[in-house]
Amino acid sequence: MTDKVLAAVRTAPGTTEMREFDRPRIDADSALLRVEVAGICGTDVKLYSSPPTTPATKGEVIMGHENVGVIAEAGENFLRRHDVEIGDRIFLEHYVACFSCEWCRIGEYRHCEATDWRTNPDARRFGYTSTGFEGALWGGFAEYMYLPWNSVMHKIPDSITAEEAGLVMPLSNGIEWALLTAGVGYNDTVLIQGPGQQGLAQLVAAKTAGAAQVIVSGTTRDAKRFELAKELGADAVVDVLTEDPREKVMDLTDGRGVDFVLDCTSRAGTAPVLLGVDVLKRREGTLLIQGELAAFPDFPVKKVTEKSITIKSARGHSFNACELAVAQLASHRYPLEKLATHRYGIDQVDHAIRVLAGETDEDAIHVSMMPDMIGQAGGAVR
Repeated sequence: MTDKVLAAVRTAPGTTEMREFDRPRIDADSALLRVEVAGICGTDVKLYSSPPTTPATKGEVIMGHENVGVIAEAGENFLRRHDVEIGDRIFLEHYVACFSCEWCRIGEYRHCEATDWRTNPDARRFGYTSTGFEGALWGGFAEYMYLPWNSVMHKIPDSITAEEAGLVMPLSNGIEWALLTAGVGYNDTVLIQGPGQQGLAQLVAAKTAGAAQVIVSGTTRDAKRFELAKELGADAVVDVLTEDPREKVMDLTDGRGVDFVLDCTSRAGTAPVLLGVDVLKRREGTLLIQGELAAFPDFPVKKVTEKSITIKSARGHSFNACELAVAQLASHRYPLEKLATHRYGIDQVDHAIRVLAGETDEDAIHVSMMPDMIGQAGGAVR
């Protein structure tokens, strides 16, 4: 094993440089992960151009928070605590919690202040933490990662490839948001807005839970994604640019509307939320939203209360959701590998993020960053 580690470092907003780091010293309570795949999601796109500026996250950062790899070195306490062995392939969650607060004690470590950089200026999180902290290698866009004692990981069975395992996070988010948070279940009708990796993951979760009808909406640019959505079980798709989405959804549901609206759009303004309020059924539908809207002037509170709509927040994932995602991938019930549309070496991080951001002509759903591809041409998976 080399004493030097190559990593892609965000040195300024929208700027990445390749750097060499000393291999971290591993004690009894820590470990070193050889990174095989680090996924890119919409959060990376946002934080690449507008990085957070807390003491723990500002400065030079190795991004990458959807990480899969092999335990390369570990201390005795680390191996015992996590029930892993050298050579095990694991999916690493990005939360680095305290495991002593009220949230951690009930298993909801995603809400722990120790890992929430939005409320705690000293919070730690993989893919967000400065290289100035112990271990330096806190992100997946590197050959190796430093794992402290309070890492959270999930074993990956041999039946799942490393690149397939790179889908655990978006799939776990889909399971968490659609099933565990919103409560989609048997015989329900669902509108999913946005056929990206999160939306398609929620589609799979909803179909697995027994939803009777799942409609996926998007734009004309999403034609190929619509095809994949149908392959994954969507009952209908709606192009909001060429069709009246409210009229189409109401027609598809015989005028009743849907039980659930899951908003997976990104920076699409207030229109998806307003559509969701309109097409939810007359009484007690559920609207799941993400936090892209900083404000919402003239929000239709009267209509929401008249229809007894419940609004829930899409926020992170739980340990259970990740375990269910691993099981879903292992079942090979759906062709989920088709979500992984592009792969690049970590020396192409800047370009890969811009591809996912839609700044190129390529249409990427999920991008896999692979240290083993350094120096190779990346792009769409053939």
